[in-house]
Amino acid sequence: MLSIVIPAHNEEKAIGAVLDELIEVLEGQKYEIIVVDDGSTDKTPKIVQKKDSIKLIQHHYNKGYGAAIKTGIKNATNEVILIIDGDGSYPVKAIPELLKEADKYDMVVGARTGKEVKIQLYRKPAKWFLSKLANYLAETKIPDLNSGMRIFRRKEVERFLNILPNKFSFTTTLTLAYHTTGLLVKYVPINYYKRAGKSKIRPFKDGFNFIMLIFRTITYFNPLKVFLFVGFAFFLAAVFIFLYSALFSGRFMDVTTIVLVVAAIQTIIFGLLADLVVRRSE
Repeated sequence: MLSIVIPAHNEEKAIGAVLDELIEVLEGQKYEIIVVDDGSTDKTPKIVQKKDSIKLIQHHYNKGYGAAIKTGIKNATNEVILIIDGDGSYPVKAIPELLKEADKYDMVVGARTGKEVKIQLYRKPAKWFLSKLANYLAETKIPDLNSGMRIFRRKEVERFLNILPNKFSFTTTLTLAYHTTGLLVKYVPINYYKRAGKSKIRPFKDGFNFIMLIFRTITYFNPLKVFLFVGFAFFLAAVFIFLYSALFSGRFMDVTTIVLVVAAIQTIIFGLLADLVVRRSE
């Protein structure tokens, strides 16, 4: 039994084709499809209503990608849940391959590392940086941090609903939460196509928010990792200023150097205390 949750906001150009392909690929299986219309102003809900056996839930206004998924999860009747976007960018035909791994892992993610991946060029540097930062803080290699196609179980994802955001960072937070709590995640390479319609991601603003989100999520589960990172950055800055002052100013002890060293020590101590609090609450 599978519940498929599709968050949709102004996806009239693709939602019909996505639903038709889902019905075709899942023929012979027991499933339900839930489309959460997140305040669309186009024909998205009308297109969904014309499809047989599709459950449509509507938000009266645009709450966000994550909020739509949360609504779908809360209204799903099955334990195993698959999420997929309604813009036609994810390969519906890859679902059976993901389902093969669902019994062995806590979450199966369709990693956009296949032979055909259409990601805008201007998004690749930010995506690379965010991936490297997340890999370091989560202490594992994450092939795709925020893929919108994945399978998980309700009982596990419900543990994190209170910290999962309502916007696009839902999947990023979910990925980090699973890795930092020791849950098993499997990445299956998939293709990623050019979406139908206009992307709703704002590169600069959302990029900064993703960075803050990564730090916040890791701090929530593994604070020492973040505090050590910041403390080490303070220490490196102190060393740089000390060497610069000694070589070019003739001063071996600079006030800035002392302040940075103290800040580094305090940051690490705070990290140790925060880590103890997290461990005691587990």
